[in-house]
Amino acid sequence: MALKLMGRKRGMVQLFDDAGNAVPCTAIELSKNVVTQIKTEETDGYVAVQLGFEEVIAKDSRTKEKRTKKPQRGHFLKSGVQPVKNLSESRLEKVEDIQLGQEFGVEVFNEIKHVDVTGISKGKGFQGVMKLHNYSGGPASHGASQFHRSRGSQGMRSTPGRCLPGIPQASHMGDRKVTVQNLRVVEVLPEDNVLLVEGAIPGPVNGLVYITAAEKKKSKAA
Repeated sequence: MALKLMGRKRGMVQLFDDAGNAVPCTAIELSKNVVTQIKTEETDGYVAVQLGFEEVIAKDSRTKEKRTKKPQRGHFLKSGVQPVKNLSESRLEKVEDIQLGQEFGVEVFNEIKHVDVTGISKGKGFQGVMKLHNYSGGPASHGASQFHRSRGSQGMRSTPGRCLPGIPQASHMGDRKVTVQNLRVVEVLPEDNVLLVEGAIPGPVNGLVYITAAEKKKSKAA
């Protein structure tokens, strides 16, 4: 298992490779991820590292405390780190070389060629079957009144006399956890804490994303 770092999607840019081909890239800002907890077999039954991302910012220290719940304040105080907004856990094989308060940034991906990126996709609201499930719709000729974008009958009769589960219907679209695998790392910019990956990633601009080394590419290389 590899470290799963958190970052913010900052938008897309276009770069050109050595052959002059345009390469669409997504810019991910990876400010420092700090270690807030180390889990071991003896204490938790498994080995993992908890990382925190984006320190809670406030002009007044009292306001900063109010923006963090009391159990979380105790957790961060025990770890000796400042309160953060987001937490993530990474399963690892060993944690002997990791210390509380240690920071990880974009330099983690210096030697990594491909990554998996997870985020929450954009919400599209309640959508019909044509947009959501790619239905063709009803006939649009003369006489087909108010049926153009309907899904049609589900085919239920007295037996079984109910709607079978799993049938595609109109429902909420988007706003789901989506992972895009095997994205090529185009460039690492440590001075700007930015990682450029080829292609699109889920979520809106400034959305929270999780980045880890590509599992499938790693297994193929092995």
